[in-house]
Amino acid sequence: MSIMHLTKDNFDSITSSGLVLVDFWATWCGPCKTMAPIVEEIAEERTDIKVCKIDVDQEPELARQYRVMSIPTFLVFKDGEVVKRDMGVMSKDELEGLSV
Repeated sequence: MSIMHLTKDNFDSITSSGLVLVDFWATWCGPCKTMAPIVEEIAEERTDIKVCKIDVDQEPELARQYRVMSIPTFLVFKDGEVVKRDMGVMSKDELEGLSV
């Protein structure tokens, strides 16, 4: 499955059901660029979760709502509720471990 890009308009409909990994990122963020290929790999390999990205510069309201203070920040939603949260550069195994 490909990565979905979330906005305030589609956020609730996409995160409201199932397991969703959300990457809060920005184009200027070095650590976010480091994580991008890993996030893409997970999106391609895992059919059991939705993998989404939110550009914090384009969607500052969502970043504020979920108290994203540094990026990259990863949130895992299960049926609309945040169940896990982590931030920074991590291995693929660590990031996948969030969504288990």
